Amino acid sequence: MTERGEPLDEQIVNGMDRARKKYGACRFIAYFQSFTNTYGPVPRLRDLYDRALKHQGMVGLSVGTRPDCVDKEVLKLLASYKEKFLVWLELGLQSAHDTTLLRINRGHDVACFDRAVAEAHERGLSVCAHVILGLPGESREMMMETALHLGGLQVEGVKIHALYVVEGTPLAKAFEREGYRCLEREEYVELLLDFLERLPPAVVVQRLTGDPMPAELVAPPWVREKAKTLNLIAKRFEERDSWQGKSLDIEH
Repeated sequence: MTERGEPLDEQIVNGMDRARKKYGACRFIAYFQSFTNTYGPVPRLRDLYDRALKHQGMVGLSVGTRPDCVDKEVLKLLASYKEKFLVWLELGLQSAHDTTLLRINRGHDVACFDRAVAEAHERGLSVCAHVILGLPGESREMMMETALHLGGLQVEGVKIHALYVVEGTPLAKAFEREGYRCLEREEYVELLLDFLERLPPAVVVQRLTGDPMPAELVAPPWVREKAKTLNLIAKRFEERDSWQGKSLDIEH
């Protein structure tokens, strides 16, 4: 069973049918997104991945996890699908600063992420890093250093979103009691463009804003308005005459 209460195969088929009707899709990537999708015995993981990939139209596998939950056997398993499928390993970093990772209780350090990326690359796997802008205590310079760090690691992809407050979390308590201030939409867009200007052009940007569950969101309200945020990002790219890797082009 999955987190949505449906058997895995039923959820996959239903999801593919919805995508066909809504987008006219004919090719699909099996995305193991929520929770830590490499945390389990290899035979169990193989069974799950195989069941997802057996459906007609599946061309890829994307697995999201933590860098401290990826060992050599799991990487070997993921690499075994490369001949027939596009394979992405998604790893949560959020920030390239240990002080921040400790503050947000990530449970791993930057070196752990770096090792996981290096070991994935040794297996020929493409890595997508997850990053959050606006984490507590982070300056603009720190966020830009995260972009440069990812470029130095030669990750193949990145997913970015603003920090948002979810009910029932320590951050929600800080927001309510201590007045923690989230980024405004305009602040986020400017930071995002600055970040992208420091990423090598070859890095595939897979996400520019998040999709919080509306019922769980405490703040900021603007993250619900995805289309409006994406339109502002496009507008500011044009107004700033900006592009991915611009700062790297200027420096070199």
